[in-house]
Amino acid sequence: MKPRISVLTLGASNLERSLSFYCDGLGLPTTGIIGQAFDHGAVAFFDLAGGLKLALWAQDDIAHDTGLPVQPVCSTTLTIGHNVVRPEEIDQCMETAVPAGAKVIKTA
Repeated sequence: MKPRISVLTLGASNLERSLSFYCDGLGLPTTGIIGQAFDHGAVAFFDLAGGLKLALWAQDDIAHDTGLPVQPVCSTTLTIGHNVVRPEEIDQCMETAVPAGAKVIKTA
């Protein structure tokens, strides 16, 4: 197996709201929610750097696909980072993320 990851999927409690956060709020490009014609198939993909894709899929649909029960969200299970080159870029990123709905837990 080659050491690479091609898709990271986040389970969303509300797919439309999550899509709005990443697309409208953070400006990540997407074609929107696809697969709605299929039961449990609705998903949104975002192209990231290096060929990586971010997928948003409803938690209930992930549970259906895997056969596992939906679990409460735990904020210490996963983090997503965005590194910047210059310190002044930190404020720019935060000024984009907070109005989009991000909650600042700890200042950068």
